[in-house]
Amino acid sequence: MKTISLKVDETVFGETEKIVSLLQKSRNRYINDAIEHYNKLQKRRLIAERIKKESLIVRDDSMAVLKEFEILDNED
Repeated sequence: MKTISLKVDETVFGETEKIVSLLQKSRNRYINDAIEHYNKLQKRRLIAERIKKESLIVRDDSMAVLKEFEILDNED
């Protein structure tokens, strides 16, 4: 395990202490779980952005192909 030093706002710290106490969980475990959750959330957001960009590229290609088919249909 790696050690990090972390400065936390007073309000965040106080809120965290209350929740940790209610959950009967160590502060370290709670913060590790929170970071893990946030990492998953950010990975999903990054994947969604990449899918959006790639779908726009595919859309443009699909529209170009569709136009070519329309031209072929009109020639018949």
